Amino acid sequence: MLASTFVWGGVQALRNAPALAEKAKPVNDGVRALAGKVAPQVPVPDDDATLVRINAGVHIAAGLALATGRMPRLSALALAATVLPTTVAGHRWWEEKDKAARTSQLTHFFKNVSMLGGLVLAAVDTKGRPGLAWRAQHAAGSARRSAKHLRREARSQAKVAAKTVRR
Repeated sequence: MLASTFVWGGVQALRNAPALAEKAKPVNDGVRALAGKVAPQVPVPDDDATLVRINAGVHIAAGLALATGRMPRLSALALAATVLPTTVAGHRWWEEKDKAARTSQLTHFFKNVSMLGGLVLAAVDTKGRPGLAWRAQHAAGSARRSAKHLRREARSQAKVAAKTVRR
């Protein structure tokens, strides 16, 4: 259910990329600047409509993956990474002068914040299985216990062998 909004929104964004590109320009400029600092080797398109289409593609692909249970944690993480720029670009309630429009944008803004919370929960959900960090920690502890047991067993075997040699 969480994925449906992203798939639908992605399809609509693909259909209206040029119009959405104008609204997304301030955010896209920020994304380009951040990418230039963090990963200058990664090419980021200069065309705002192309960035809107890429974002729409991520929404559709990751949304479908989440909806079908394929790589749910990774797809939820990908969607979560796109929610913030999408929300800031599409629901700039602080710029609205009209009270009704401001209220509408604020409602959509907080709806997206709520969806972000759901995506974060989906990204960390292990379906009752222990997470990777827990498994790694317990594997290390298990390895230490096994090594200790093997060391004791080796000492015991060495004592038995020493007694046998003395006889």
